[in-house]
Amino acid sequence: MANAPIKPLALTLGEPAGIGPDITIAAWLRRRELNLPAFYLLGDEAFIAQRAKAIGADVRIAAVSASEAVSAFAEALPVVATGERATAGPAKPDASSAPAALASIRQAVDDVRMGRAGAVVTNPIAKSVLYRAGFRHPGHTEFLAELAAQNGRVPQPVMMLWSPRLAVVPVTIHVSLREALNQLTSDLIVSTVRIVAAELKARFGIARPRIAISGLNPHAGEDGSLGHEEQTVIAPALKVLRNDGIEAKGPLPADTMFHEAARAGYDCAVCMYHDQALIPIKTVAFDDAVNVTLGLPFIRTSPDHGTAFDIAGTGKANPSSLIAALQLAGRMAATQS
Repeated sequence: MANAPIKPLALTLGEPAGIGPDITIAAWLRRRELNLPAFYLLGDEAFIAQRAKAIGADVRIAAVSASEAVSAFAEALPVVATGERATAGPAKPDASSAPAALASIRQAVDDVRMGRAGAVVTNPIAKSVLYRAGFRHPGHTEFLAELAAQNGRVPQPVMMLWSPRLAVVPVTIHVSLREALNQLTSDLIVSTVRIVAAELKARFGIARPRIAISGLNPHAGEDGSLGHEEQTVIAPALKVLRNDGIEAKGPLPADTMFHEAARAGYDCAVCMYHDQALIPIKTVAFDDAVNVTLGLPFIRTSPDHGTAFDIAGTGKANPSSLIAALQLAGRMAATQS
Protein backbone atom coordinates (compact mmCIF):
# COMPACT_ATOMS: atom_id res chain seq x y z
CA MET A 1 0.00 0.00 0.00
CA ALA A 2 1.45 3.39 -0.97
CA ASN A 3 2.27 5.85 1.78
CA ALA A 4 -0.31 8.60 2.29
CA PRO A 5 0.81 11.99 0.98
CA ILE A 6 2.40 14.28 3.55
CA LYS A 7 -0.02 16.91 4.80
CA PRO A 8 1.34 20.29 5.86
CA LEU A 9 0.55 21.88 9.20
CA ALA A 10 -1.86 24.84 9.17
CA LEU A 11 -0.29 27.67 11.21
CA THR A 12 -2.51 30.57 12.24
CA LEU A 13 -1.47 34.22 12.16
CA GLY A 14 -2.35 34.97 15.77
CA GLU A 15 -2.56 38.63 16.81
CA PRO A 16 -0.99 40.50 13.88
CA ALA A 17 0.53 43.14 16.16
CA GLY A 18 2.22 40.53 18.34
CA ILE A 19 5.22 38.28 17.85
CA GLY A 20 3.37 35.55 15.94
CA PRO A 21 4.59 36.79 12.55
CA ASP A 22 8.14 37.22 13.91
CA ILE A 23 8.46 33.72 15.33
CA THR A 24 6.81 32.21 12.24
CA ILE A 25 9.51 33.76 10.06
CA ALA A 26 12.23 32.75 12.53
CA ALA A 27 10.97 29.15 12.63
CA TRP A 28 10.86 28.89 8.82
CA LEU A 29 14.44 30.18 8.59
CA ARG A 30 15.51 27.22 10.78
CA ARG A 31 13.49 24.63 8.84
CA ARG A 32 16.51 22.79 7.41
CA GLU A 33 18.64 22.94 10.55
CA LEU A 34 15.82 21.45 12.65
CA ASN A 35 14.14 19.34 9.93
CA LEU A 36 10.81 21.00 10.65
CA PRO A 37 7.61 19.52 9.24
CA ALA A 38 6.19 21.52 6.35
CA PHE A 39 3.74 24.21 7.40
CA TYR A 40 1.91 27.12 5.85
CA LEU A 41 0.79 30.38 7.43
CA LEU A 42 -2.82 31.45 7.09
CA GLY A 43 -2.69 35.18 6.66
CA ASP A 44 -1.79 38.11 4.45
CA GLU A 45 1.25 37.80 2.18
CA ALA A 46 1.88 41.56 2.01
CA PHE A 47 1.64 41.90 5.78
CA ILE A 48 4.15 39.09 6.38
CA ALA A 49 6.54 40.58 3.83
CA GLN A 50 6.32 43.91 5.63
CA ARG A 51 7.05 42.31 9.01
CA ALA A 52 9.98 40.36 7.57
CA LYS A 53 11.44 43.63 6.33
CA ALA A 54 10.90 45.24 9.75
CA ILE A 55 12.87 42.54 11.56
CA GLY A 56 15.57 42.32 8.88
CA ALA A 57 14.76 38.75 7.86
CA ASP A 58 15.90 37.48 4.49
CA VAL A 59 12.90 35.35 3.63
CA ARG A 60 11.13 34.54 0.40
CA ILE A 61 7.34 34.43 0.75
CA ALA A 62 5.08 32.48 -1.60
CA ALA A 63 1.34 32.92 -1.92
CA VAL A 64 0.05 29.37 -2.34
CA SER A 65 -2.92 27.10 -1.79
CA ALA A 66 -2.81 24.51 0.98
CA SER A 67 -2.17 21.78 -1.59
CA GLU A 68 0.94 23.62 -2.83
CA ALA A 69 2.45 24.27 0.61
CA VAL A 70 4.61 21.15 0.92
CA SER A 71 6.34 21.65 -2.43
CA ALA A 72 6.87 25.38 -1.75
CA PHE A 73 8.13 24.98 1.82
CA ALA A 74 11.77 24.21 1.06
CA GLU A 75 12.36 27.46 -0.80
CA ALA A 76 9.73 29.87 0.52
CA LEU A 77 7.49 30.53 3.50
CA PRO A 78 4.08 29.43 2.18
CA VAL A 79 1.24 31.85 2.94
CA VAL A 80 -2.38 30.88 2.24
CA ALA A 81 -4.73 33.86 2.00
CA THR A 82 -7.73 34.09 4.32
CA GLY A 83 -9.36 37.05 2.61
CA GLU A 84 -8.79 39.27 5.67
CA ARG A 85 -6.06 41.88 5.36
CA ALA A 86 -3.92 42.73 8.39
CA THR A 87 -2.73 46.31 8.80
CA ALA A 88 -1.61 46.47 12.44
CA GLY A 89 1.89 47.66 13.19
CA PRO A 90 4.07 45.93 15.79
CA ALA A 91 2.53 46.40 19.25
CA LYS A 92 -0.30 48.46 17.73
CA PRO A 93 -3.45 46.34 17.30
CA ASP A 94 -6.02 47.98 15.06
CA ALA A 95 -9.46 47.28 13.63
CA SER A 96 -8.02 44.60 11.35
CA SER A 97 -6.50 42.57 14.19
CA ALA A 98 -9.52 40.58 15.40
CA PRO A 99 -10.98 39.76 11.96
CA ALA A 100 -7.56 38.66 10.66
CA ALA A 101 -6.82 36.51 13.71
CA LEU A 102 -10.25 34.83 13.80
CA ALA A 103 -10.39 34.18 10.06
CA SER A 104 -7.02 32.46 10.29
CA ILE A 105 -8.22 30.16 13.09
CA ARG A 106 -11.47 29.31 11.33
CA GLN A 107 -9.71 28.48 8.08
CA ALA A 108 -7.06 26.37 9.83
CA VAL A 109 -9.76 24.26 11.47
CA ASP A 110 -11.62 23.95 8.17
CA ASP A 111 -8.42 22.90 6.39
CA VAL A 112 -7.59 20.15 8.85
CA ARG A 113 -11.16 18.85 8.98
CA MET A 114 -11.31 18.77 5.17
CA GLY A 115 -8.03 16.87 4.99
CA ARG A 116 -5.95 19.68 3.52
CA ALA A 117 -3.74 19.92 6.63
CA GLY A 118 -2.45 17.42 9.16
CA ALA A 119 -2.84 19.58 12.28
CA VAL A 120 -3.61 23.08 13.51
CA VAL A 121 -0.82 25.09 15.13
CA THR A 122 -1.90 28.44 16.56
CA ASN A 123 0.12 31.58 17.14
CA PRO A 124 -0.73 33.66 20.24
CA ILE A 125 -3.85 35.81 20.25
CA ALA A 126 -4.54 38.94 22.30
CA LYS A 127 -7.79 38.16 24.10
CA SER A 128 -8.31 41.78 25.15
CA VAL A 129 -8.25 42.81 21.48
CA LEU A 130 -10.72 40.07 20.57
CA TYR A 131 -13.03 40.92 23.48
CA ARG A 132 -13.29 44.52 22.27
CA ALA A 133 -14.42 43.12 18.91
CA GLY A 134 -17.16 41.01 20.52
CA PHE A 135 -15.32 37.70 21.03
CA ARG A 136 -17.25 35.77 23.68
CA HIS A 137 -14.98 32.84 24.50
CA PRO A 138 -12.59 32.68 27.47
CA GLY A 139 -9.73 31.77 25.13
CA HIS A 140 -8.40 29.86 22.14
CA THR A 141 -9.27 26.47 23.63
CA GLU A 142 -12.97 27.13 24.03
CA PHE A 143 -13.25 28.75 20.58
CA LEU A 144 -11.63 25.73 18.96
CA ALA A 145 -14.08 23.45 20.76
CA GLU A 146 -17.00 25.38 19.28
CA LEU A 147 -15.46 25.15 15.81
CA ALA A 148 -15.08 21.40 16.35
CA ALA A 149 -18.77 20.89 17.17
CA GLN A 150 -20.49 18.09 15.30
CA ASN A 151 -24.28 17.77 15.07
CA GLY A 152 -24.59 20.58 17.59
CA ARG A 153 -22.45 18.76 20.15
CA VAL A 154 -19.43 20.69 21.43
CA PRO A 155 -16.57 18.42 22.61
CA GLN A 156 -14.92 18.89 25.99
CA PRO A 157 -11.57 20.56 25.33
CA VAL A 158 -8.73 19.65 27.66
CA MET A 159 -5.68 21.90 27.85
CA MET A 160 -2.36 20.12 28.21
CA LEU A 161 0.98 21.86 28.57
CA TRP A 162 3.64 19.45 27.31
CA SER A 163 7.41 19.37 27.33
CA PRO A 164 9.90 16.50 27.26
CA ARG A 165 10.37 16.98 31.02
CA LEU A 166 6.80 17.48 32.21
CA ALA A 167 3.21 17.34 30.97
CA VAL A 168 0.39 18.93 32.96
CA VAL A 169 -3.38 19.33 32.62
CA PRO A 170 -5.57 21.69 34.67
CA VAL A 171 -9.09 20.38 35.30
CA THR A 172 -10.49 23.92 35.49
CA ILE A 173 -8.93 26.42 33.11
CA HIS A 174 -9.56 30.11 32.40
CA VAL A 175 -11.69 31.06 35.37
CA SER A 176 -11.08 32.79 38.68
CA LEU A 177 -9.92 30.66 41.59
CA ARG A 178 -13.30 31.16 43.27
CA GLU A 179 -15.11 29.96 40.13
CA ALA A 180 -12.69 27.03 39.79
CA LEU A 181 -13.81 25.80 43.19
CA ASN A 182 -17.43 26.05 42.05
CA GLN A 183 -16.71 24.14 38.83
CA LEU A 184 -14.64 21.34 40.33
CA THR A 185 -16.63 18.11 40.49
CA SER A 186 -15.91 14.40 40.47
CA ASP A 187 -17.55 14.12 37.05
CA LEU A 188 -15.33 16.85 35.59
CA ILE A 189 -12.20 15.16 36.95
CA VAL A 190 -13.31 11.80 35.53
CA SER A 191 -14.12 13.13 32.06
CA THR A 192 -10.87 15.12 31.93
CA VAL A 193 -8.66 12.21 32.92
CA ARG A 194 -10.43 9.83 30.54
CA ILE A 195 -9.61 12.20 27.67
CA VAL A 196 -6.01 12.55 28.83
CA ALA A 197 -5.54 8.79 29.08
CA ALA A 198 -7.10 8.12 25.68
CA GLU A 199 -5.03 10.74 23.89
CA LEU A 200 -1.76 9.78 25.57
CA LYS A 201 -2.36 6.34 24.07
CA ALA A 202 -3.62 7.40 20.65
CA ARG A 203 -1.45 10.43 19.89
CA PHE A 204 1.59 10.12 22.14
CA GLY A 205 2.14 6.38 21.78
CA ILE A 206 2.07 5.63 25.53
CA ALA A 207 0.56 2.15 25.90
CA ARG A 208 -0.36 2.48 29.59
CA PRO A 209 -0.34 6.11 30.71
CA ARG A 210 0.58 6.85 34.31
CA ILE A 211 -1.41 9.82 35.55
CA ALA A 212 -0.73 11.67 38.80
CA ILE A 213 -3.73 13.50 40.30
CA SER A 214 -3.07 16.45 42.59
CA GLY A 215 -5.02 17.39 45.64
CA LEU A 216 -6.73 20.76 45.87
CA ASN A 217 -5.72 21.89 49.33
CA PRO A 218 -2.31 22.24 51.02
CA HIS A 219 -0.83 18.80 51.81
CA ALA A 220 -3.75 17.25 49.88
CA GLY A 221 -6.07 18.24 52.72
CA GLU A 222 -4.07 16.59 55.52
CA ASP A 223 -6.76 13.94 56.06
CA GLY A 224 -9.51 16.53 56.11
CA SER A 225 -7.94 18.97 58.54
CA LEU A 226 -7.03 21.43 55.75
CA GLY A 227 -10.02 20.84 53.51
CA HIS A 228 -12.41 18.06 52.52
CA GLU A 229 -12.38 18.13 48.70
CA GLU A 230 -9.78 15.39 48.49
CA GLN A 231 -12.18 13.04 50.28
CA THR A 232 -15.51 14.21 48.85
CA VAL A 233 -14.60 15.19 45.26
CA ILE A 234 -11.22 13.80 44.16
CA ALA A 235 -11.22 10.35 45.83
CA PRO A 236 -14.58 9.32 44.29
CA ALA A 237 -13.26 10.34 40.87
CA LEU A 238 -10.13 8.26 41.38
CA LYS A 239 -12.26 5.24 42.26
CA VAL A 240 -14.17 5.53 38.98
CA LEU A 241 -10.97 6.00 36.97
CA ARG A 242 -9.29 2.97 38.53
CA ASN A 243 -12.39 0.90 37.81
CA ASP A 244 -11.95 2.02 34.19
CA GLY A 245 -8.46 0.50 34.24
CA ILE A 246 -6.71 3.87 34.19
CA GLU A 247 -3.51 4.06 36.21
CA ALA A 248 -4.30 7.15 38.27
CA LYS A 249 -2.62 7.85 41.58
CA GLY A 250 -3.50 10.47 44.15
CA PRO A 251 -4.67 12.77 45.45
CA LEU A 252 -1.08 13.93 45.86
CA PRO A 253 0.21 17.07 47.61
CA ALA A 254 0.90 19.53 44.79
CA ASP A 255 3.99 20.93 46.49
CA THR A 256 5.86 17.61 46.21
CA MET A 257 4.68 16.45 42.76
CA PHE A 258 7.04 18.32 40.51
CA HIS A 259 10.64 17.75 41.59
CA GLU A 260 12.74 15.64 39.23
CA ALA A 261 12.39 12.31 41.04
CA ALA A 262 8.61 12.70 41.36
CA ARG A 263 8.21 13.55 37.66
CA ALA A 264 9.87 10.25 36.72
CA GLY A 265 6.90 8.40 38.21
CA TYR A 266 4.18 9.63 35.86
CA ASP A 267 3.49 10.65 32.26
CA CYS A 268 1.11 13.50 33.03
CA ALA A 269 0.08 15.46 36.11
CA VAL A 270 -3.59 16.44 36.33
CA CYS A 271 -4.13 19.42 38.61
CA MET A 272 -7.26 21.03 39.96
CA TYR A 273 -6.82 24.62 38.73
CA HIS A 274 -4.85 26.69 36.23
CA ASP A 275 -1.88 27.97 38.22
CA GLN A 276 -1.40 24.71 40.11
CA ALA A 277 -0.54 23.13 36.75
CA LEU A 278 1.06 25.97 34.83
CA ILE A 279 3.46 27.38 37.41
CA PRO A 280 5.56 24.18 37.58
CA ILE A 281 5.79 23.65 33.82
CA LYS A 282 6.63 27.28 33.16
CA THR A 283 9.35 26.97 35.78
CA VAL A 284 11.00 23.87 34.31
CA ALA A 285 10.25 24.40 30.59
CA PHE A 286 9.51 28.07 29.98
CA ASP A 287 11.01 28.26 26.47
CA ASP A 288 9.96 24.92 25.02
CA ALA A 289 6.58 24.05 26.58
CA VAL A 290 3.76 23.44 24.11
CA ASN A 291 0.03 24.02 24.60
CA VAL A 292 -1.88 20.98 23.28
CA THR A 293 -5.67 20.83 23.13
CA LEU A 294 -6.93 17.31 23.79
CA GLY A 295 -10.45 16.09 23.20
CA LEU A 296 -10.87 17.62 19.73
CA PRO A 297 -11.38 15.66 16.50
CA PHE A 298 -8.12 17.16 15.20
CA ILE A 299 -4.64 17.94 16.52
CA ARG A 300 -3.97 21.42 17.86
CA THR A 301 -0.75 22.70 19.39
CA SER A 302 0.44 26.20 20.24
CA PRO A 303 3.44 27.96 21.76
CA ASP A 304 3.01 28.44 25.49
CA HIS A 305 3.38 32.21 25.63
CA GLY A 306 1.56 35.37 24.74
CA THR A 307 1.79 38.08 22.13
CA ALA A 308 4.78 39.89 23.74
CA PHE A 309 3.86 43.28 22.32
CA ASP A 310 6.94 44.81 23.93
CA ILE A 311 9.28 42.99 21.52
CA ALA A 312 7.04 42.58 18.46
CA GLY A 313 8.77 43.75 15.31
CA THR A 314 12.20 43.94 16.95
CA GLY A 315 13.56 40.56 15.83
CA LYS A 316 14.20 39.61 19.48
CA ALA A 317 11.36 37.09 19.87
CA ASN A 318 12.42 33.55 20.72
CA PRO A 319 10.82 30.99 18.36
CA SER A 320 11.67 27.97 20.56
CA SER A 321 8.13 27.31 21.81
CA LEU A 322 6.62 27.64 18.33
CA ILE A 323 9.30 25.32 16.96
CA ALA A 324 8.44 22.81 19.69
CA ALA A 325 4.73 23.17 18.85
CA LEU A 326 5.40 22.50 15.15
CA GLN A 327 7.58 19.50 15.95
CA LEU A 328 5.03 18.00 18.34
CA ALA A 329 2.16 18.58 15.91
CA GLY A 330 4.15 16.83 13.19
CA ARG A 331 4.92 13.91 15.49
CA MET A 332 1.29 13.58 16.57
CA ALA A 333 0.03 13.82 12.98
CA ALA A 334 2.43 11.05 11.96
CA THR A 335 0.87 8.67 14.51
CA GLN A 336 -2.52 8.91 12.82
CA SER A 337 -1.42 8.93 9.16
